[in-house]
Amino acid sequence: MKLQTPKNSQRLAYRPITQNDFEEWLALFDKEEVAIFIGLDQSLSKRALCEKWFEKVFHRYENNLGGMNAIIDAESRVLVGQCGLLIQDIEGQQMLEVGYSILPNHWGKGYASEAAQAHRNHAFENKLANELVSVVHVDNIKSAKVAMNNGMRIAKTIIEQDGMPINLFRITQEEYLGLMGV
Repeated sequence: MKLQTPKNSQRLAYRPITQNDFEEWLALFDKEEVAIFIGLDQSLSKRALCEKWFEKVFHRYENNLGGMNAIIDAESRVLVGQCGLLIQDIEGQQMLEVGYSILPNHWGKGYASEAAQAHRNHAFENKLANELVSVVHVDNIKSAKVAMNNGMRIAKTIIEQDGMPINLFRITQEEYLGLMGV
């Protein structure tokens, strides 16, 4: 699946990530728990963690595995995070994930929920999948709230291949239509 960029939402604009976003994205790794929550080696330097992140982003772009979009505050034009539709292999099954990460100085402003909902709407309105998931580390309460704000509920808790415990949140097309009053 090629990178999907939804229409701008109320406060946010979306565009593909570029290498020019790297220096700003370093700030994500100011918080130690971020590496744990996204399954990266927390002993790596901030720069090495950011390099791993960008390797994943561009690997997805180059291999049609979906991808993250830059989330831009429409008023200030500042990068506030990333959100996207990602093809994930979960327990041997390909699923379409709504993934999101917000830079720490923008936490608590509702950007993740707004972006996740825009990507969910885009996926269902364009019939990209019959269901969507979000993969959330079991200790990541803030990301779990974003998934729930996106109409998702925990489908199950699993241990991923790398040993990371995750809650798999899910919403079906039918549940989405119910949320939209259709």
